[in-house]
Parts: sequence; structure tokens; C-alpha cells
Amino acid sequence: MADLYALVAEHLDKARTAAHGRSAELLLHDGPLRQSLIVLTGGTELSEHDTPTAATLFVLRGRVGLTTGSDTLELAEGEFAPIPHERHGLTAMDDSAVVLTAVTEV
Repeated sequence: MADLYALVAEHLDKARTAAHGRSAELLLHDGPLRQSLIVLTGGTELSEHDTPTAATLFVLRGRVGLTTGSDTLELAEGEFAPIPHERHGLTAMDDSAVVLTAVTEV
């Protein structure tokens, strides 16, 4: 069992002192299923990258923009969305924490 909100606080402290403005922790790795906590300071970006077989993003804190091509989906605390099956990036509009759930193979 993990207290996600305690982990968010811990990783936000780390992200604020990190040169790249982010901190992450793998919460679960069970076969092809992975869940990761990703914490970003406001304005920090995860550059465009490929999508896994299937993935979702749940915002625990703050606001983020999930970008694909020319579109940006803005998600706020408590919101959840599937990650599109195309290259995408993530930008924190505020200090933010998300849980990424991904299936890496079928």
C-alpha cells in the first residue's frame, strides 16, 4: 500500500530542486502493466514521445496539457483521460502530479 498524496509531496520537493523540474516513481510493474507517479513543476514539459500499447493519465494535483500534433487536451485535478495512440507530450501548467497507467505489450 502506498499513500499517493505523501508520495506526491515527496516528489514535488524533489522536482522543485531538480534541474529538469520533474520527479517520478514506478508504483507498479506487473507483467505488461505499469503504473507510474510523475510529478512536474509548473511550466515543465515532457517532450513528445511514442505511446505504449494502451495508457491512461489521471491527474492527482494541478493542471496538465496532453499534446498531440496540433491539439492539446487540458486536464485538471481529478480528471482522467486515455492517452491517444500517437506521439504525445505533457506540459504542467501548475505544479502537477499524474498517475500514468500503461500496458506495454499485448
